Amino acid sequence: MEKPEKKPLHPRNKHRYGYDFDELTRCCPELKPFVIKNKVNNKSIDFSNPKAVKLLNKALLILHYSIEHWDIPDGYLCPAVPSRADYIHYLADLLNEGNPHNIRSAKTIRILDIGIGANCIYPIIGSQDYGWNFVGSEVNPQAFKAASAIVKYNTTLSNKVECRLQVDSNFILKGIIKNSDSFEATICNPPFYESETVAQKTNQQKNKHLKLNKGKHQLNFGGKKTELVYEGGEVVFIQKMIAESCLFKEHVKWFTTLVSKKVNLPVIYKKLDKLGIKNVKTIEMTQGQKQSRFVAWRFE
Repeated sequence: MEKPEKKPLHPRNKHRYGYDFDELTRCCPELKPFVIKNKVNNKSIDFSNPKAVKLLNKALLILHYSIEHWDIPDGYLCPAVPSRADYIHYLADLLNEGNPHNIRSAKTIRILDIGIGANCIYPIIGSQDYGWNFVGSEVNPQAFKAASAIVKYNTTLSNKVECRLQVDSNFILKGIIKNSDSFEATICNPPFYESETVAQKTNQQKNKHLKLNKGKHQLNFGGKKTELVYEGGEVVFIQKMIAESCLFKEHVKWFTTLVSKKVNLPVIYKKLDKLGIKNVKTIEMTQGQKQSRFVAWRFE
């Protein structure tokens, strides 16, 4: 019997029917000791356990994205693969706008991932599901090294992904986009906490919700300061990205970024309008109980 569809992930999202733990543990035996039965007697993992979450991601990437080597240093962001895949699929729809029955999949398409992270997740999904080429920028040297290792040790990625280190943290696009570059789009999962204090407080609330033992203050999905914290939060980061995008309008067709807080949208729209950017779209996404979105803009 076919499993009921796990709505409302994107129709092309490979994870819309949930996780097949039999297949996942077959291709990644390390995961097996962490598989448990949940309250309704279905196989799952303890999502409050960072190691279990990391191994689940590793198994998903092996099973669905032809990845042979994937590892990230302890404490770095370990993203939820299904929600990251949704961003890629909705971006494909945006790039294919006006011709929905012919999803764009071409070796000539290049995407800039702003903040590739240690996990290299967006280039993995985009290159394997659509054949796109990626440039991934990263400001954290250790994360840059980890992402570069993932690219180096996976033949499916070695000719599809290029990592570039951002040596000046004052800039987002400057120093990354070269004069010879041409991108169909940028993608970005910006740091959304305005300070480490706010990040720690939110983390403690999340741990309480997950019923972790008292005294444990680690994020099950991890995350270093450069991944989670930016002075002023995501709204300041995105406003800076919008300002810099004006310098590279000849190099990028669509600039896009996730916006975790809906209340930040009016400020973002105001910044776009102030700079005379009228071609703006907001793409809403839903993963289970979570609402997310990304904003896209382009220059005429």
